[in-house]
Amino acid sequence: MTLRSFRHAAVPLLALAMLPSLANAQASAVMVTERTAPPPAWTAAPFLPLWDGAPPGGGFRPAPVPPKDPATFLRNIDKPGLRRFTPTHPNGASVLVIPGGAYTFLSIGNEGLDIAGRLTALGYTVYVLVYRLPGEGWTNRADVPLQDAQRGLRMVRAAAIRDGLDSHKVAVLGFSAGGHLAATLETDFGQTVYPPRDSTDRIDARPDAAALIYPVIAAAAPFTHALSAEKLLGKAADAAAVARRSPAEHVTATTPPTFLLHALDDDAVVPDNSLMMMAALRRAGRPVEAHFLAEGGHGFGVGPAALPVGAWVPMLDRWLQRIFAQKERPAG
Repeated sequence: MTLRSFRHAAVPLLALAMLPSLANAQASAVMVTERTAPPPAWTAAPFLPLWDGAPPGGGFRPAPVPPKDPATFLRNIDKPGLRRFTPTHPNGASVLVIPGGAYTFLSIGNEGLDIAGRLTALGYTVYVLVYRLPGEGWTNRADVPLQDAQRGLRMVRAAAIRDGLDSHKVAVLGFSAGGHLAATLETDFGQTVYPPRDSTDRIDARPDAAALIYPVIAAAAPFTHALSAEKLLGKAADAAAVARRSPAEHVTATTPPTFLLHALDDDAVVPDNSLMMMAALRRAGRPVEAHFLAEGGHGFGVGPAALPVGAWVPMLDRWLQRIFAQKERPAG
């Protein structure tokens, strides 16, 4: 999700999220690295670090934070992890939620807290992934988000086993650039992108289902989101690097069932991205359900109630129930 398109998002927290003015006019014009705290509902959720010690690779460099950045935009993530949201009445299923933000920030309001609230009310145990941003100096930048997503999915599945939930009812749900990461996880869950550290890394990282909401799928023009692609791959990525992170090119018989949602008036991440993914899934004979709606723009999160895009969470719930009832296992 881009800053430009964030105006479409239904984020009631936005008005509370502006940084306070700095001490003087000169200081207020300077980019800062400090910010207001995220919403209490976010910080109250238990945080589970992904990695014992430093994450794979190195090279993290904190970047200046725009002075008007909302507190619901996370940047400078050097300690990735999971925020856990627990339902009152668990239904046995778990969802790994991946917020978007053009691989430049994580939008934890409309694509984290809001969706966690909706899903926990339906009985899902929700983990929001706080993943590292590839443009913040990390070595092997194109692998950094997938490293965190694989580890996160494995931790969610381990928690399901530990907590008496169904370890074969684990879905991934991604928005925008987070949708690109979710699509990369569902197609490249078996790609080796970090050395195993412990028994958790022996757990299968394949999601049992995937939901991609206004996702970035293409990594190259004309359909990619340019900022997302640049942050992930750098400014001069070669054809092999682009292909490696083009998830529609990696769909196989092992790709899990997939739910797609896109607004046709999305001018930030054009709906051709979801059309590409749907076509690839159909070519591979994989189950896919796709919804293309006339209005909504980009970054609508759970969606405004006045528009059809505000009804997608119940549709996803019904779809997940059907998929999980089938108990599909990967082919091969």
